[in-house]
Amino acid sequence: MMPSITLSAPPKINLFLHITGQRDDGYHNLQTLFQLLDGGDQLTFAVTENSDVHLTPQVDGVAEEDNLIVRAAKALQQKTGCKLGCSIAVDKKLPMGAGLGGGSSNAATTLLALNSLWQCDLSLVELAALGSGLGADVPVFVMGRSAFAEGIGDELTPVDIANSWYLVITPPCKVSTGEIFSNPQLTRHSLPIKIRALSEEQYRNDCQAIVEELYPQVKEVVEWIENFAKPMMTGTGASVFCRWETQAEANRVLAAVPQHWNAFVARGVNNSQVHQQLRDFFTGASPSG
Repeated sequence: MMPSITLSAPPKINLFLHITGQRDDGYHNLQTLFQLLDGGDQLTFAVTENSDVHLTPQVDGVAEEDNLIVRAAKALQQKTGCKLGCSIAVDKKLPMGAGLGGGSSNAATTLLALNSLWQCDLSLVELAALGSGLGADVPVFVMGRSAFAEGIGDELTPVDIANSWYLVITPPCKVSTGEIFSNPQLTRHSLPIKIRALSEEQYRNDCQAIVEELYPQVKEVVEWIENFAKPMMTGTGASVFCRWETQAEANRVLAAVPQHWNAFVARGVNNSQVHQQLRDFFTGASPSG
């Protein structure tokens, strides 16, 4: 029987997002601090003898061949010449288009799972490089470490972030990353900061003011959270988060979140659970969660 495995695809938040310039190719140089969270989507991979890649369920409005999960699997096949295929089932929990990296995390988990199941033997660095062609956030999920990022977000320096709990709220709107980064009012000249000089007093999201202006639903969430804690938008939105010292504090505010918003509480982690899940699977250990 061909093997199968269920793995997590965790979310991330950007504790800050500073845009330091625009490159000749149109991409933006930035600095950010990626905080990985626990939880997220669940993906189950079953290896097949033929080379077909099949995904269930289908995502409304997205052709299967355009889905990042399928693209990641096929990119690994092309890179390695692997003749095996797979069926992939997704239990989607993270909202899409929310700045939580859900699609990128799905792609990264796919690369990590199939690299092992197909016995491709690519290194993490090679997988991250392959993933960067799928999206700028894919490498941080492949490497599986909370990290300070520069360049277009793919130059990663692992960091240890103090334990915290995060309340994440997403209004019912999808923000177009391309729309925000092409906006002429976007701040593009933030002064670079050194990793050793990181301070929460410097943390801001250079995209947030424009998103709040174009998407009043995001501004509504920000203003609501301000009653309890300091909010910040992650990525180009639409999700907004705030930090708490304890799970109990975060859960108390979660209980008050209006029903028309998607909300969850998650623990910040420095190491992605995906790598441990893979180790447990291949060593026969009990799941570490």
